[in-house]
Formats: sequence, structure tokens, C-alpha cells
Amino acid sequence: MKGDAHSRVKRWPWTMRSLPTNPNGDFSSALPLGVAPSPHSVTLVEGLQMTQDFVHEPVLAAEVVNAMAVEDGIIVDATLGGAGHSALLLERYPQVRIIGIDRDPIAREAARRRLAPYGDRSTVVAGDFASMATLVRPLTHDVPIRGVLMDLGVSSPQLDDGSRGFSFRYDAPLDMRMDTTQGETAAQYIASADVYELADLFREHGESRFAGAIARSVIAALPTTTSELVSAVERAVPAAARRRGHVATRVFQALRVVVNDEEAQLREGLDAAISLLAPGGVLVVMSYHSGEDKVVKKFMLEGESGGCTCPPQLPCVCGAISTLEVTRHGAILASSDEVERNPRARSARLRIARLKELA
Repeated sequence: MKGDAHSRVKRWPWTMRSLPTNPNGDFSSALPLGVAPSPHSVTLVEGLQMTQDFVHEPVLAAEVVNAMAVEDGIIVDATLGGAGHSALLLERYPQVRIIGIDRDPIAREAARRRLAPYGDRSTVVAGDFASMATLVRPLTHDVPIRGVLMDLGVSSPQLDDGSRGFSFRYDAPLDMRMDTTQGETAAQYIASADVYELADLFREHGESRFAGAIARSVIAALPTTTSELVSAVERAVPAAARRRGHVATRVFQALRVVVNDEEAQLREGLDAAISLLAPGGVLVVMSYHSGEDKVVKKFMLEGESGGCTCPPQLPCVCGAISTLEVTRHGAILASSDEVERNPRARSARLRIARLKELA
């Protein structure tokens, strides 16, 4: 078991080492920080609580909507969340349909409610990045896919629902699964791992100096709640050595990534997106920490160059074929006004590429 778990960590070629620039974590679309579900407005979705008043302010909304700029066809929202971006796209482009995908049953239910006014112009399905192409193709009915939106990271409702175990701000079972109906929880992952595996994982996510000490403390504690995990980290890191932000931020991020297979999911999702797009279609990806952004940037630049290995000062003679046009070299960031209004936009980085037309 321990050897198998170790191989899970090591097989991923894309390592997300860096932290989000926001000290509170990496985020998708945003609620005000610290908002918790109202006890008077909850319902159960597959055994989980969901707030009825699902306030949802999408990050970089105008930039996403303008980047799509399509007349008709289908846009795939591969990380649907509360459907903030999708609702705006349906409003702006009245001839467009949305196929929205999310792993989280609570997010899907919230999205269905948000998109109900648009009738049959939206379809919400359960799934993840890796299964995007398989899920979407049977639903298109030969209508071209003009755009794919991938808004990465943990959504605000997931963070703000203390019961999910994503955040160190709430004491909750140590779960961290996007899809709570399958897979192992963070607590189960820790119980099956060994100290070397955990140390490697924490080191890959920025805990270089204290990775070993944290891993030993976590293994000794075998935490089953978020507060127990925080205590285990605090015991391993001297107060004088703690950096800006919460001492357990990197550990929570690392466990969330491994529990949800996020690194492999992202690379497979980018491949799936390109396979779905019609010529001229747009890929819009929003990331929330530099590790994710590096993966997206590398993918888009490789698509633009076709993987060319020729010296940059010479014409290409290696036969590489460019498939993508990167519309802007450099990530689009939130304005200072948006960050002031919505602090969770601070770490967002938006990148856009277009699938080249057939020759």
C-alpha cells in the first residue's frame, strides 16, 4: 500500500511547487472572505449541505466574456462551480449553448439553479478534466465547440463550507475531495502514506526546510480533522521560522492536489480541450498559483511552436506544426479595482489561446 501511494505522487510530470500569491490560499470564483453558509438556508445534496443563497462573483468576468467572443455554437465550462462565468456568457451571446462540468455535486446543484432561466441552453454534467472529451462529445449533436473555459483552483463555496475540509479556518473532517462520492479522503491518504512520501510531497509544494519534520509530525498524529493537521504542522515548525501567511497553507495545498489528482487532471484536461475545439475555437484558462500557471503557459507555448526544437534565430526545419495562436504573451491579471472589491481575484492569472484554422 505504501509503495503504491508513493508511486502516485511520483508519476506526475507536472509539479506545482509554488504557493498562491494570496496568503489565504488559491481560489476560483469568489465569495467575500469568511462567509459561512447560513443555518437558515441549507439543503442537502447527496448528503452534503448546500447554501440556498449561493452568492457568486466570478473572477476576471469581463476578460473571460470578451475573450470568448463567439457568435454561436457551444462553450464548455470545464470547471462550472456556481456558473458565474457561464451565466454571463449565456447573457452576452444569445446563440451560444453551455455544457458545464464539475466534480462537486454541490456545485452542480448550485449551477443548475443559476442557469435555470436559460432553459435548454445549458447542460450540467458530472465529471472532471480528464473525462471532458468523453463527456462532451455525445452532447454536442455535431454543433461546433467554439470555446473551452477552465477556471482552476478550489471554488469559494468549497472553501467557505467548513465541512469540506479544504480550509484551515474551520475545524472539520479532513476530507478535501472535490467529488465526495468517490476516492480517498486526505485523512485516508495520510494513513496510507509513509514519512518519505509525505516529505517529498510537501517539499514539492514549497516546504523545503521543514518538509521532513512536518511529515514526521503528521505521521505521528495521523490527523482526521483539519485542526489536528494544523496542530501537527505547528508542532513541527518553530514560531520564529514561520513565514507570512498561515503555517499550514502549503501542507493543505499539497494534500488537496494529491487527493484530487490535480496535476494529472490539468494536463489531461488541456489536451482534451484542444481535441474538442473547432478550428478558430478559444481556450481560456484561469489559474491561481504559479505552479498551475507554469503548466498552462508551457502547454500554450508548445502548441504555438508545435514543439519546434530548432534554434530560435533560424527558420524551422524540424517539421514542427503550430496548432495554437497565443493571443497575448503574458497573463492577464485582475485590476486593482477588482482586487479591492474581490480580494480573491488577487492571485488569478488568465491565459488565452486560439486553435488555428485548418490550412
